[in-house]
Amino acid sequence: MRLLGVFGLTAVMAVSFVLISAQGIRAAEKKTYPALELKASASDSAKMHNTEGMKQYKMGMWDQAEMHFAEAVKGDEKSAEAHYNYGLSLDKVGKHHEAMTEFDSALKLDPKNPEIADSEILKAHLKMMK
Repeated sequence: MRLLGVFGLTAVMAVSFVLISAQGIRAAEKKTYPALELKASASDSAKMHNTEGMKQYKMGMWDQAEMHFAEAVKGDEKSAEAHYNYGLSLDKVGKHHEAMTEFDSALKLDPKNPEIADSEILKAHLKMMK
């Protein structure tokens, strides 16, 4: 009986943590964060998809933005901005685990970029990784 109590308490604590973290993400995701332009050194394909993704994102066409930002990442895997934008669109379609991964990649690729490093939505997602 006592063992069940410990497991039950652990389960309740784990669920509480997930709910609290999710509340932070939901609060941050209500706001629409601006997508970022790619650096001039990005490939033409990445820039083209990023530009189209930004248009779709601004119109609230999250699925279309997600598709274009994914292609921008494929076109330039070392672009922190492309990963960040892809994370934004994944957040909007409710794919938070995937968004976490993209935000983490963006921050690792360009930790000194304040548009990325200081982003509330990025910070909210990365808190869940800890």
